[in-house]
Amino acid sequence: MSEFFQVAKVSELPPGGKKLVEVDDIPVALFNVSGEFYAIEDVCTHDGGPLAEGELDGDEIECPRHGARFNVCTGAVLCMPATEPVECYEVKVEGDTIFVRADY
Repeated sequence: MSEFFQVAKVSELPPGGKKLVEVDDIPVALFNVSGEFYAIEDVCTHDGGPLAEGELDGDEIECPRHGARFNVCTGAVLCMPATEPVECYEVKVEGDTIFVRADY
């Protein structure tokens, strides 16, 4: 089962922007990469650090704790010390509203 949750407005997240949102009690980092929106779980797979607090560079987010990097479009690990990818969530936009899908 899955359900989309309204999380933000397009106008709140300019290109290069990021925002911490909640999707059914799960912390999710939402990103605008060149006008496309992506969502990943806001937990570094290395030590649980908050990814939304890191630096976004293009489509890469760097964990502020130990420097692990992830691709926000795919969740892939790009740099140690993390070795596991982060979970990605489906995003859809309707008008000015951004929705993220939670799977159960």
